[in-house]
Amino acid sequence: MLQRGETVSVGARMASIAVVIVNYNTRDYLRECLATVLLEAPYQVVVVDNASSDGSVEMVRACYPSVKLHENVLNRGYGAAANQGIADCSSEYVLLLNSDTLVHAGALHALAAYLDQHPEVAIVGPRLVNPDGTLQLSCYPFPGTFKWFLHYEVSGQLIRRVPILRDYQRRTWPHTKAQPVPWVMGAALTIRREAFEAVGGFDESFFMYCEETDLCYRLKSVDWQVHFVPTATVMHVGQASTNQYRTEMAVQHIASRLLFYRKHYSRLRFTLLNLMIRGTVLARLLFDIYRRRVNGDSSQSTRMASDIAAWRRVLLSQWKPKAVRHLPR
Repeated sequence: MLQRGETVSVGARMASIAVVIVNYNTRDYLRECLATVLLEAPYQVVVVDNASSDGSVEMVRACYPSVKLHENVLNRGYGAAANQGIADCSSEYVLLLNSDTLVHAGALHALAAYLDQHPEVAIVGPRLVNPDGTLQLSCYPFPGTFKWFLHYEVSGQLIRRVPILRDYQRRTWPHTKAQPVPWVMGAALTIRREAFEAVGGFDESFFMYCEETDLCYRLKSVDWQVHFVPTATVMHVGQASTNQYRTEMAVQHIASRLLFYRKHYSRLRFTLLNLMIRGTVLARLLFDIYRRRVNGDSSQSTRMASDIAAWRRVLLSQWKPKAVRHLPR
């Protein structure tokens, strides 16, 4: 790992791929992420900081002076920050990362080489692993589709128990070969700039969540492909900056899901999915209220109170974030 302030010479950099990292209040994760990224010698590294208050900006300036830094005075949301960083790159490909990631050796080369070899592919998702090295799910069906229900509902749980069928289910397939997928998690996306710019980049009306889902959907609608590649690995902690904002995150997740439905599906389909979501949220609200009363002052009381607040806001359609500048991604 690079020592503080150490950089890679420009002449050693890969000309085809740059790295953009979106950060919010994850200074220590960002420091380690940048160390692994710079060891891969990308053409350019850009950090877009969404108004952090934990010293992230000062750390980047002091430890990684070669990194291009954008300091936003407000949290613009993940998609808007990603657009900002990618617009500042001149490379053919861009690896977009969450700040709580570590890039394994050889990942950038493998991702760039895959896009070189597959000109029909707009986005490549690497193999994601948890901090303990276990596989992290990163490929999913589009929400609100039949395959999505198979992925999440009881039928999906049954399919996962059948050896032959489980390899065709997104939650249990072995992740051992490259293949087309509907969409990949935005924690680590390798983007072909030509395709990205052709569809206008991320839709900034998604403040957080579903930005990558929407991007992949729009790319596939104009005949670009999205692939998963197991030959590149990125470790992803997950939720590094969101746990303390549980209520807001739950509300925004549902708001973004509904925005995706409204944007891409028919009015009838949107109405049905909206009713399903609200019915599920109402059931969760009643169940959590009951659990909180039964459990009293249990260790889960704070968590349940946060969930109850979120479910109430959803049922009242109170989507607007209460403190935009302080929301993470």
